Amino acid sequence: MHLSETVVGGFFFLAPWLVFAPLTGLLINLIFSKQFKFSENMVGTVASLASGAAFVVSVLLAYSVSINHGEVVRWRLAEWIHIGTLSLDWTFRIDSLSTTMMLVVSGVGTLIHIYAIGYMHEDVRFKHEEGRFTRFFLFLNLFIAAMMILVSGDSYMMLFVGWEGVGLCSFLLIGFWYEMDTLGRPSWANSNAAKKAFITNRVGDFGFLIAGFLMFWYLGSFQFDEVFEAAKTAPPGIIVAITLFMLVGVAGKSAQIPLYIWLPDAMAGPTPVSALIHAATMVTAGVYLITRSAEIYTLVPQAQYIVAMVGAGTALFAATIAVGQYDIKKVLAYSTISQLGFMVAAVGMGAYTAGMFHLITHAFFKALLFLSAGSVILGLERGHHHAAHHAAHDDHGKGKKKKDDHGHGDEHGEVFDPGDMRNMGGLRKTMPVTFWLYMIGTLALAGIFPFAGFWSKDEILLDASLHYPSVYGQLTLAAFLTAFYMGRQVWMVFFGTPRHEAAAHAEESPKVITVPLMVLAALSVLGGALNLPFEGFHNLGHWLGYTLGEVGSLPLDLPVAGISTVLALAAIFISWLIYGRNPLKSGQIDPLKKPLGFIFTGMENKWFVDEGYFAVIINPFKKASQFIADVIDWRFWHDFVHDTVILGTYNWLSEVALTKYADQKGIDAFANWLGTATQWVSGIMRKVQNGFVRSYALSVMLGVVLILGYLIFK
Repeated sequence: MHLSETVVGGFFFLAPWLVFAPLTGLLINLIFSKQFKFSENMVGTVASLASGAAFVVSVLLAYSVSINHGEVVRWRLAEWIHIGTLSLDWTFRIDSLSTTMMLVVSGVGTLIHIYAIGYMHEDVRFKHEEGRFTRFFLFLNLFIAAMMILVSGDSYMMLFVGWEGVGLCSFLLIGFWYEMDTLGRPSWANSNAAKKAFITNRVGDFGFLIAGFLMFWYLGSFQFDEVFEAAKTAPPGIIVAITLFMLVGVAGKSAQIPLYIWLPDAMAGPTPVSALIHAATMVTAGVYLITRSAEIYTLVPQAQYIVAMVGAGTALFAATIAVGQYDIKKVLAYSTISQLGFMVAAVGMGAYTAGMFHLITHAFFKALLFLSAGSVILGLERGHHHAAHHAAHDDHGKGKKKKDDHGHGDEHGEVFDPGDMRNMGGLRKTMPVTFWLYMIGTLALAGIFPFAGFWSKDEILLDASLHYPSVYGQLTLAAFLTAFYMGRQVWMVFFGTPRHEAAAHAEESPKVITVPLMVLAALSVLGGALNLPFEGFHNLGHWLGYTLGEVGSLPLDLPVAGISTVLALAAIFISWLIYGRNPLKSGQIDPLKKPLGFIFTGMENKWFVDEGYFAVIINPFKKASQFIADVIDWRFWHDFVHDTVILGTYNWLSEVALTKYADQKGIDAFANWLGTATQWVSGIMRKVQNGFVRSYALSVMLGVVLILGYLIFK
């Protein structure tokens, strides 16, 4: 095909390279990195170029959709499942919705790959495991490939393959340091966090599978267009069941009530994982699934309402927990759950453009915040190492020996946690670049004008205010709490005086870390231009309209925008009154703990949800498992059935029935009788065979007489 024809007709033939490009990077590093002794920079460059190639393909595909006026194009790669009436091919679906997700996944993913080169260089040395550097990038490339399958599939089954693929990658990356905790100490904490994520998501996937089974039984297909067409004439009850079971899958993957519990623990993974998988891409798969299924959700308003209420409830509930957290990444984790609630509420209300708009802007500023938090953690680790080195040098000069704690303890032998905000303070002076970048992400998340979060969040609030007052109330309160806990975080981390020697000696991160942050910061500032609420600027709405049909674009509503902005500024001001005006001192308890009492205790302890799950589900399950293993399996099945019934019966049969009766009194007795009978017959025969001729002659005569008698009388 000539270049001019390609430019005019489109680059749809490149669709398979969405998956092949990251897989190629994975294979190059897997096969050749050891053989040719790739350096860390080389490994990271190969992985980043592979992700970047997927981004270039995404751009070309988006361009192709644009010049074809949004027409859906399906690129068939190979035959896949052909059984009876079911005919599914491995086909890429290229439209405005899928290309939007491709651009977000590959674009943000590539920036995070570049950042990870610098982050993992330090992290593997902090944990003394330099050999794992390559493995991390193998998993990252595999994740990009799986996510591309998810967003580009032309059927629910192809989407499900990617859905499970990203779940596997999440498990591998959360448990990357499977035998140690985030501080490098021997522990199964990370492994347990990975298992928690994996099992919780399997619960959600069970709902997805049930939805798929119902879809096939009643709608006869998994291909999107065929499902949407068949759904129009299907019984409403079936469509309600399909959409609600699908919501269970969304709750697992996108961390909604009640299956959100895995996401905070997932912060055990390296920070690039938190940014890529648990903020910008994988967790938004549920939002994409509902948006892709818009045509069947619009058929059942009752299901839409349930989705909207689940999202709104999650947004508010998670925001309250974030207020009481001390770990810098845990605050952002609960913030992610809350913002995912905003997105789910939006698509549940039918505001698909608003939900996707917030998905995009959230990917920018939440990736920025997570990666900046990683920069803070690395800065504190460097500061702690610096402080410990000087302390050891001073002690050595005084003739003292300092106990080696691998850089994790302080002068009192206490464990130092570089992610605990109570160990921070004053970092705006020692890490100024990270500070300003973090401020941009914070203002975008808080919804302050003119940052990207202001435009996307207010579009959701406006839709809610027009159609779902209860959802609007919950989301507005969640937005207020968002601005408050982000203000609290900024005051605790960057202002005041250092509350630990590590914070006092913290060092700024290198450019390989800060440059990707700058790009994300620019996107967090300018991202709102994708869909401004002014006539002629609804670019995203017009773009998604190709796939979702006519999408109504709402103008700027000054009362709604004004209320949310005033509340956000008020929340930041309140956070300053509590945490900024009188900064925390080392060892000081949280200022909210005393006035809020048990409420803050609930926030601090995540409303004891994990404890509730442990009491209601996990502990009874463990006890039931122990009962089944000990009583049912061992005592009953092993001891009674195997040892008593089976073995005992076998022993009785072999020792008593067979040995004593069948063998000794049966077979042996019969053999002995045969011997006795033989002896008796032999004794009789011995009398006949006496050796006298007269006896033999008499016998012959008797025989002749008997024969003649027989012949005569016959």
